[in-house]
Amino acid sequence: MKKEIFESDIGESYVKAVHPSGLRIYILEKPQYTSSYAIFGTKYGSIDTCFAVNGEETAVPEGIAHFLEHKLFESEDGDAFTKYAATGAYANAFTSFDRTCYLFSCSDRFYDNLDILLSFVQSPYFTEQTVAKEQGIIGQEIRMYDDSPAWRVMFNMLMAMYHNHPVRIDIAGTVESIAKIDHNLLYRCYNTFYNPSNMFICIAGNVDTDKVLKQIEKRINPVDALEITRITSPEPEETVKPYVEQSLAVAQPMFCFGFKEKTENPTRTVKERICTALLLEIIAGDASPLYKRLVNEGLINDEFASEHFNGYGYSAVIFEGESSNPKRVAEEIKAEVERLKAEGIDKKLFSAVRCGMYGNAIRMFNSVESIAMQLVDCAMSDSGLFDDIKYLKSVTVEDVYRRLSLLDPEKAVLSVINPLKEN
Repeated sequence: MKKEIFESDIGESYVKAVHPSGLRIYILEKPQYTSSYAIFGTKYGSIDTCFAVNGEETAVPEGIAHFLEHKLFESEDGDAFTKYAATGAYANAFTSFDRTCYLFSCSDRFYDNLDILLSFVQSPYFTEQTVAKEQGIIGQEIRMYDDSPAWRVMFNMLMAMYHNHPVRIDIAGTVESIAKIDHNLLYRCYNTFYNPSNMFICIAGNVDTDKVLKQIEKRINPVDALEITRITSPEPEETVKPYVEQSLAVAQPMFCFGFKEKTENPTRTVKERICTALLLEIIAGDASPLYKRLVNEGLINDEFASEHFNGYGYSAVIFEGESSNPKRVAEEIKAEVERLKAEGIDKKLFSAVRCGMYGNAIRMFNSVESIAMQLVDCAMSDSGLFDDIKYLKSVTVEDVYRRLSLLDPEKAVLSVINPLKEN
């Protein structure tokens, strides 16, 4: 197994190993800690609804990646959660737009827990009966999310922003789409995307690297690597519509306001991510003039946040929160963006924001969960764990200013959830 060691000037180091199957393994030891965190993941998410292997194209129902995540915990010899309960570990899984991850954390019996993880993720068991049962369970989950204001405000915005890209579709799919899923489709998707060459294992905590690698090497099923081609329809630069609203049971209006970015390349570089994160703090972070003004005027509260929402073939800058006047907040954000374009970025604010982000990047290494999740990002983007720290040291105010040009007010979308009207 090929192995590399990466060291930093902050006293941390990690190992990246590549199994003969193509599986990538990332391990950061924390011998002084009592807990450990492990993730077994695949580059497979809700946006992967059309793909090709060896030139053969396949289109699958929306929500199948999430459905597969649910089903994988079951096996002929019992449920994986039951096995984890016996070891005292916490276990979970999640599916996002571009990845599916299975994880556990524990303070004892790490290698037993790792064995459970390696076993059930590589042992699919689907039947017509179990699939039919799960369709009912996930159907209820979908209907629950249909009534969730926080969920709907986001996906309403994505549907108003994207014409064709599958990021506009709910991660769990629809009741209609999951009804088309059968055990044969699940096996087809599993055998494609759960190939070790498309997967990764990320571990942080009180573990022994050599022991972990030997255990993984012994347990990974030998299969040939696959060349997977993701197929997406062309996405226009313009949005579908600039405004969308819905009424649900909320105390005051919720909003999600985003700028659709042009995506010439399917993925963002580390430098682009860092510059965008810095820009968001400069535009509307806690130390920004806009944030202080909006708070003082009672237009936002502690729920206000921003993020760089990006993945394969999609990218947007998003501001979200609660407000008595979401349209006014959106106009203030647009005005601040235009002001910064005209006047430039205050160098003192840039310096303060960069120092704050650098401190947060260092503090991340105090949490085994944060480290493991960051290693997942490294596996997804083929970047290094210390790249953020490196770029934060070298990034300039000019680098950040150039990212402003991507925030086009003509490509902005505001999604609002209003309170239900009283009869």
